Amino acid sequence: MASQDWFDKDFYKILGVSKDISQADLKKTYRKLARQYHPDSNPGDAKAEAKFKEISEANSVLSDPETRKEYDQIRAMGSGARFTAPGRPGQQGGGFEDVFGGMFGQSNARRGSAQGGASFEDLLGGMFGGGDTGFGSSTGGFRGAGGPTRGRDFSATTTLDFLTAIRGETIKLQPAGGASINVKVPAGVSDGQKIRLKGKGEPSPDGGAPGDLVLTVTVRTHPVFERDGLNLRVEVPITFVEATLGATIEVPTLGGEPVRLKVAPGTPSGRALRVKGRGVTTAKGVGDLLATVQVAVPSHLSGEARDRLEAFAAAMPDENPRAELLAKARG
Repeated sequence: MASQDWFDKDFYKILGVSKDISQADLKKTYRKLARQYHPDSNPGDAKAEAKFKEISEANSVLSDPETRKEYDQIRAMGSGARFTAPGRPGQQGGGFEDVFGGMFGQSNARRGSAQGGASFEDLLGGMFGGGDTGFGSSTGGFRGAGGPTRGRDFSATTTLDFLTAIRGETIKLQPAGGASINVKVPAGVSDGQKIRLKGKGEPSPDGGAPGDLVLTVTVRTHPVFERDGLNLRVEVPITFVEATLGATIEVPTLGGEPVRLKVAPGTPSGRALRVKGRGVTTAKGVGDLLATVQVAVPSHLSGEARDRLEAFAAAMPDENPRAELLAKARG
């Protein structure tokens, strides 16, 4: 930023604040304006983009107490005046450099040090803490236009037991080289789900918002239960006799006591029996427990049992349960 701009531009007016505003209130005002005119909030709006750059430029000067002090001093010195380029020898009216020359006891601030005087760049370098007054300089130059930079997001992974994922729990993460973070895992988190932790990522390099921590959850499988949305599924074996004549059986629940379910006579293998409200509980709702019965076929029969089973088969109607299936397959 050229120093002439400090005479020409009233940064307090640009931000709409008084000259005695506190640094804290100045910061609040800038953030409000930055959100209002940020290009992301005004896509394709050239006027908003120009305004954003203008308020960012003003903030880059006034947000630093030392730079703000220097700006106020220069504005007070040059109030109501305009400066032009230096005149030729014999002409009246000193230029911008002449003003600085008068301030610092130089007969001509434009001459180099080889002639016994400080150059214009040397004077500005001395005023602002460095010999380089370039825009964005790392040695005391002005900060570039634009809002503060948001910190980068971090990513992490964690593996949870099936029951922990269903019930929810607060776990502790230990980032490399950083302090531990307590993370509240919501009830019902699913395998592969991502949890975004606001402000737990990389800090901003220039006072902006920190990044986020994106946590990917892996859930271990359960030896009995399987998740199906908000429902839990479990396969329950029943005997041929129970399926044929009906029975009351015990069905396990996740982390609780078994429940008793009635199997109706003639229940086929693969039918699901529903237990209301014993599935996954989340903010979106409550699921059920679906118990799918599987008829267990005995692998060993005594001689007496075999004889009775053959007698039973002989007493059954002569029907082929696959007849309809074969007919449909033939078209």
